[in-house]
Amino acid sequence: MNHQILYTPEQIEEQVAQLAAEVDQANVESYLALTVLKGAAIFSSDLVRTMATEAELEYITASSYLDDFTPGDTITISEAPSLDVSDRHVLIVEDIIDTGRTLQQLHQAVASHRPRTITTVTLIDKTSRRETGYQPDHTGFNITEEFIYGYGLDWNQRFRDLPYIAIATP
Repeated sequence: MNHQILYTPEQIEEQVAQLAAEVDQANVESYLALTVLKGAAIFSSDLVRTMATEAELEYITASSYLDDFTPGDTITISEAPSLDVSDRHVLIVEDIIDTGRTLQQLHQAVASHRPRTITTVTLIDKTSRRETGYQPDHTGFNITEEFIYGYGLDWNQRFRDLPYIAIATP
Protein backbone atom coordinates (compact mmCIF):
# COMPACT_ATOMS: atom_id res chain seq x y z
CA MET A 1 0.00 0.00 0.00
CA ASN A 2 1.29 3.45 -0.89
CA HIS A 3 0.91 6.00 1.86
CA GLN A 4 0.44 9.69 1.10
CA ILE A 5 2.62 11.22 3.83
CA LEU A 6 1.26 14.34 5.47
CA TYR A 7 3.86 14.73 8.26
CA THR A 8 7.30 13.11 8.20
CA PRO A 9 8.97 11.60 11.28
CA GLU A 10 11.24 14.65 11.42
CA GLN A 11 8.30 17.08 11.35
CA ILE A 12 6.56 15.11 14.10
CA GLU A 13 9.71 15.01 16.24
CA GLU A 14 10.13 18.77 15.86
CA GLN A 15 6.49 19.42 16.77
CA VAL A 16 6.65 17.10 19.81
CA ALA A 17 9.74 18.99 21.04
CA GLN A 18 7.89 22.30 20.60
CA LEU A 19 4.87 21.02 22.52
CA ALA A 20 7.10 19.69 25.31
CA ALA A 21 8.76 23.10 25.62
CA GLU A 22 5.34 24.80 25.77
CA VAL A 23 4.09 22.43 28.49
CA ASP A 24 7.33 22.90 30.47
CA GLN A 25 6.75 26.68 30.55
CA ALA A 26 4.06 26.18 33.20
CA ASN A 27 6.86 25.49 35.71
CA VAL A 28 4.95 22.91 37.73
CA GLU A 29 6.82 20.32 39.78
CA SER A 30 5.23 17.32 38.02
CA TYR A 31 2.28 16.20 35.92
CA LEU A 32 -0.02 13.26 35.92
CA ALA A 33 -0.04 12.65 32.15
CA LEU A 34 -3.45 11.17 31.39
CA THR A 35 -3.03 9.51 27.99
CA VAL A 36 -6.13 8.81 25.89
CA LEU A 37 -5.79 5.32 24.42
CA LYS A 38 -5.11 3.90 21.97
CA GLY A 39 -4.18 6.68 19.58
CA ALA A 40 -2.21 8.95 21.91
CA ALA A 41 0.07 6.26 23.37
CA ILE A 42 3.02 6.86 21.02
CA PHE A 43 2.65 10.64 21.09
CA SER A 44 2.36 10.69 24.89
CA SER A 45 5.47 8.54 25.34
CA ASP A 46 7.51 10.78 23.07
CA LEU A 47 6.10 13.92 24.69
CA VAL A 48 6.86 13.03 28.32
CA ARG A 49 10.35 11.78 27.43
CA THR A 50 11.03 15.13 25.77
CA MET A 51 9.60 17.25 28.59
CA ALA A 52 11.88 18.53 31.34
CA THR A 53 8.96 18.33 33.80
CA GLU A 54 8.55 15.02 35.58
CA ALA A 55 5.44 13.09 34.50
CA GLU A 56 3.65 10.04 35.82
CA LEU A 57 1.81 8.18 33.06
CA GLU A 58 -1.77 6.98 33.40
CA TYR A 59 -4.09 5.76 30.67
CA ILE A 60 -7.76 6.22 29.91
CA THR A 61 -10.02 5.29 27.03
CA ALA A 62 -12.38 7.83 25.54
CA SER A 63 -14.13 7.44 22.22
CA SER A 64 -17.00 8.82 20.20
CA TYR A 65 -16.48 7.24 16.78
CA LEU A 66 -19.29 5.17 15.24
CA ASP A 67 -16.95 3.85 12.56
CA ASP A 68 -13.56 4.75 11.15
CA PHE A 69 -14.65 8.06 9.65
CA THR A 70 -17.75 9.22 11.56
CA PRO A 71 -17.88 10.71 15.07
CA GLY A 72 -20.88 9.49 17.06
CA ASP A 73 -23.15 11.23 19.54
CA THR A 74 -22.25 9.12 22.58
CA ILE A 75 -18.97 9.63 24.40
CA THR A 76 -17.56 6.63 26.23
CA ILE A 77 -14.97 7.29 28.94
CA SER A 78 -13.44 4.60 31.13
CA GLU A 79 -11.36 5.82 34.03
CA ALA A 80 -8.56 3.84 35.59
CA PRO A 81 -10.00 2.46 38.88
CA SER A 82 -7.12 3.78 41.00
CA LEU A 83 -6.85 7.16 39.32
CA ASP A 84 -6.56 9.94 41.91
CA VAL A 85 -6.15 13.37 40.37
CA SER A 86 -7.14 15.49 43.36
CA ASP A 87 -4.72 18.36 43.98
CA ARG A 88 -2.47 17.26 41.10
CA HIS A 89 -1.42 18.92 37.86
CA VAL A 90 -3.11 16.85 35.15
CA LEU A 91 -1.89 16.84 31.56
CA ILE A 92 -4.51 15.30 29.25
CA VAL A 93 -2.71 13.96 26.17
CA GLU A 94 -4.88 13.38 23.11
CA ASP A 95 -3.89 12.27 19.61
CA ILE A 96 -6.54 14.14 17.63
CA ILE A 97 -9.40 16.48 18.42
CA ASP A 98 -12.26 16.39 15.96
CA THR A 99 -15.64 17.64 17.15
CA GLY A 100 -14.22 18.55 20.57
CA ARG A 101 -16.97 16.71 22.44
CA THR A 102 -14.77 13.89 23.73
CA LEU A 103 -12.09 16.19 25.09
CA GLN A 104 -14.66 18.55 26.58
CA GLN A 105 -16.39 15.70 28.44
CA LEU A 106 -13.07 14.21 29.51
CA HIS A 107 -11.98 17.63 30.84
CA GLN A 108 -15.25 17.87 32.81
CA ALA A 109 -14.84 14.34 34.20
CA VAL A 110 -11.29 15.08 35.37
CA ALA A 111 -12.32 18.48 36.79
CA SER A 112 -14.97 16.79 38.95
CA HIS A 113 -12.11 15.12 40.88
CA ARG A 114 -10.63 18.51 41.83
CA PRO A 115 -7.16 18.53 40.29
CA ARG A 116 -4.88 21.50 40.95
CA THR A 117 -4.73 22.27 37.21
CA ILE A 118 -5.76 20.66 33.93
CA THR A 119 -3.71 21.22 30.80
CA THR A 120 -4.67 19.67 27.47
CA VAL A 121 -2.32 18.89 24.62
CA THR A 122 -3.14 17.34 21.27
CA LEU A 123 -0.92 16.40 18.37
CA ILE A 124 -3.64 17.03 15.75
CA ASP A 125 -6.50 19.51 15.83
CA LYS A 126 -9.18 19.16 13.17
CA THR A 127 -10.62 22.63 13.75
CA SER A 128 -13.02 22.62 10.81
CA ARG A 129 -15.12 19.91 12.48
CA ARG A 130 -15.37 21.52 15.93
CA GLU A 131 -18.86 21.36 17.45
CA THR A 132 -17.97 22.82 20.83
CA GLY A 133 -16.18 25.94 21.95
CA TYR A 134 -13.59 23.81 23.72
CA GLN A 135 -10.00 24.40 22.60
CA PRO A 136 -6.89 22.50 23.74
CA ASP A 137 -4.19 24.43 25.57
CA HIS A 138 -1.46 23.17 23.22
CA THR A 139 -1.80 21.97 19.62
CA GLY A 140 0.76 20.39 17.32
CA PHE A 141 -0.71 20.38 13.81
CA ASN A 142 -3.98 21.81 12.47
CA ILE A 143 -5.74 19.97 9.67
CA THR A 144 -9.11 20.35 7.97
CA GLU A 145 -11.15 17.41 6.66
CA GLU A 146 -8.42 14.83 6.09
CA PHE A 147 -8.74 11.40 7.69
CA ILE A 148 -5.24 10.52 8.84
CA TYR A 149 -3.41 7.53 10.26
CA GLY A 150 0.03 6.57 11.52
CA TYR A 151 2.08 7.57 14.58
CA GLY A 152 -0.53 6.03 16.87
CA LEU A 153 -3.60 6.93 14.83
CA ASP A 154 -5.29 3.96 13.19
CA TRP A 155 -7.20 3.12 10.07
CA ASN A 156 -9.29 0.03 10.86
CA GLN A 157 -6.93 -0.67 13.78
CA ARG A 158 -3.98 -0.78 11.37
CA PHE A 159 -0.98 1.46 10.72
CA ARG A 160 -0.55 2.80 14.28
CA ASP A 161 3.09 1.71 14.04
CA LEU A 162 4.02 3.97 11.14
CA PRO A 163 6.64 6.60 12.06
CA TYR A 164 4.83 9.26 9.99
CA ILE A 165 1.25 10.50 9.57
CA ALA A 166 -0.47 9.76 6.26
CA ILE A 167 -3.76 10.72 4.63
CA ALA A 168 -6.38 7.99 4.15
CA THR A 169 -8.69 7.82 1.17
CA PRO A 170 -11.97 6.11 2.14
